[in-house]
Amino acid sequence: MAASKAIVANKEACGAFEPCLWGDFFVNYTPTSSQRSEEWLRERREQLKGEVCQKFEAGKAMSVADTVRLEVEEALDRVHDEELDFGSSNDLDVVALRFRLLRQHGFFWVSADVFDKFRDDETGSFNINLSNDPRGLLSLYNAAHMAVPGETILDDAIAFTRRHLEAAKGKLTSPIKEQVSRALEIPLPRFMRQLEAMHYITEYEKEEPHDIMMLELAKINLNLLRSVHLKELKDLSLWWRDLCDSVKHFYSSVTRCHPYGEESSAARIILTKVFGLLVLIDDTFDVRATFEESQMLDDALQRWDESMVSLIPEYLRMFYIKTLSNFNEIEDTLEPYEKYRMAYVKKEYQFQSKSSIQQAKWFNENCTPSFKEHLDVSLMATGLPLLFFTALMRAGQAINNEAFEWAFDMPDMFYANIEVWVASSMTLLLTSKGSATRMWPALWSAT
Repeated sequence: MAASKAIVANKEACGAFEPCLWGDFFVNYTPTSSQRSEEWLRERREQLKGEVCQKFEAGKAMSVADTVRLEVEEALDRVHDEELDFGSSNDLDVVALRFRLLRQHGFFWVSADVFDKFRDDETGSFNINLSNDPRGLLSLYNAAHMAVPGETILDDAIAFTRRHLEAAKGKLTSPIKEQVSRALEIPLPRFMRQLEAMHYITEYEKEEPHDIMMLELAKINLNLLRSVHLKELKDLSLWWRDLCDSVKHFYSSVTRCHPYGEESSAARIILTKVFGLLVLIDDTFDVRATFEESQMLDDALQRWDESMVSLIPEYLRMFYIKTLSNFNEIEDTLEPYEKYRMAYVKKEYQFQSKSSIQQAKWFNENCTPSFKEHLDVSLMATGLPLLFFTALMRAGQAINNEAFEWAFDMPDMFYANIEVWVASSMTLLLTSKGSATRMWPALWSAT
């Protein structure tokens, strides 16, 4: 009993979430009078795309396009035949850029030996005179982050370039100064594409010469994406507010559940809502409900029947009802040939709940599971399978029932994802002991 009270007290102590940074920004947002309408932006984008296509057609008529196409095809053929020696260049920027682009496009058999020419034959260290080439250093730094385990030359490249870029960044000028600062914080291959586009548009505009038409098209694409996001986040914020009105212990922001990309708005809204429901049940088990209350809620979710509402604590009843109703509303938005997919998503949500209960049971009983047991349960508790199936619901006719059945058997790719998640979580745990003390008091009190 004393232990149970202590657990409840700890849940209450760590259950006070900080207010959402965004407040009511998305709910109250209205475009300024100076902003172009979304309709105008789309029309202008189509016009610019047409002009770009005209440029391409003109080049094609003059055989320019065929020349470029043949060069690209020949280059790819040489890559596949392992005959492309792009390392023949002595320009570090060129060699590193080509290496990174090839690896980012899946050509991981491209050898890191192309960088041997930039190392001292005797010591094996990178040549010190490379420190005078900040552009080359930056390219090598970004390229080295496409390494696979065991490529010590790329590990050495990261250490070498980082040391010299840190020393040089105070002497650099724009735009490379800003590019170096960003890369040192988050290397380019790991940087969010939309954010990098925002930065690059600003930097490209300062370069001379630059393509005015392509620059305008890039800006319009970015503004359209922003407009779509703002409209979606307004609707989703209102949905989240309604969902959480009667349950005060939930975290007050839906923005962390919202992915990016202009295309497939309907699929993104569904994914955000399911992600939000995943966050709510996770917060309930972790922060608010006792183990016994969590079991009651899980029993109701496994039966998936509104008649079960009377058997769960009163403060959780509205959450249970809204969970079921939201899944029904999502199913109503699906095409007839997509509706069977909702059964997989519901089942994964139930697995998510059951896995969270199993973790709580281990904690409550002071039980240490085997690594295999922990891995199997944690795979479901991460929510990755749930979000995977949710993302596929609006994939159209490109996905069939056979694909869902294959994924439902938990192929190795899911276990690879959980291994990455566990590794990143442990890194966070080891670097954030202060916040971890709130979340896992039993773990830290035992160390």
